[in-house]
Amino acid sequence: MKPDSKLAVKISGKEFFFTAEYLPITGIEATISSEMFGNSVTAINVADNHYGVSMSSLAGSIALSHAGMEPVFQIITRDRNRIALQSDLLGAAYFGIKNVLCLSGFHQTLIGCGESANVFDVDSIQLIDIVKRMNNGRLLDSKKIQGNFNMLIGAVANPNLKPLELNILRLSKKVAAGADFIQTQPVFDIDEFKVWLESVRDAGLADKTAILAGVMPLKSAAQAEELNDAHTDFIIPESVINRLIHAGDAEAQKKEGVKIAAEIINKLKGLSGLKGIHILSGGNELSVSKLLAAAS
Repeated sequence: MKPDSKLAVKISGKEFFFTAEYLPITGIEATISSEMFGNSVTAINVADNHYGVSMSSLAGSIALSHAGMEPVFQIITRDRNRIALQSDLLGAAYFGIKNVLCLSGFHQTLIGCGESANVFDVDSIQLIDIVKRMNNGRLLDSKKIQGNFNMLIGAVANPNLKPLELNILRLSKKVAAGADFIQTQPVFDIDEFKVWLESVRDAGLADKTAILAGVMPLKSAAQAEELNDAHTDFIIPESVINRLIHAGDAEAQKKEGVKIAAEIINKLKGLSGLKGIHILSGGNELSVSKLLAAAS
């Protein structure tokens, strides 16, 4: 049985669509409402301790669901073994969550938790396979699942990863394992992304999974430089950083970041093999509706 989430319906259709990101807070006083993202977003990823310890992705996904939004439950392999992963997935399904994004997660030293132990019992590709097995009614040890477990499976790709051949090979393994959709790391260089997307099409992967290009509205030049320094996933061109610098003060830079992201969305629309856009809010969820309005 195919998943029946709103996201699954969009993926099977022909309409270009948007997803977005919610970063849970480091606390218990989160305000979550449907007005945060506007009406143009199909589903919302709930980050899993993305920048350090925060409210769990499972709790955040349940909260979004109660607020009338469709969550994408993010789950990373850095912090859990296969027992905990399957347990959390069963818990998410119990609460009616129908979408999951499978990731390895940033190394703990990048999120301020350097003394924490890595788990990595399985990697993201193996996790995709685990969810696929669970969709077929069985746990990894072949024990039968009571009830109808049925989730749309997502994964992440980094268009900046070199060499390109290994990049596409890793993506193909995720698709072969069962990924129904792929959300990319943020795109800042359109030409580089086109090269990657062409390779995805040539490998026949765009016909087997839905590709959503990541777009991030940067808050400032300082943020851009920090992301470039700390994460290999982010390659932000100097031209983008210079635009932010020349925009002026903090508020002007934030507006320029939204403008740059809107320009990127408009350039990405219509690319062959691209199904939609995933907006990485970076914790600034209110920027999502502003960005979509600027890009329309």
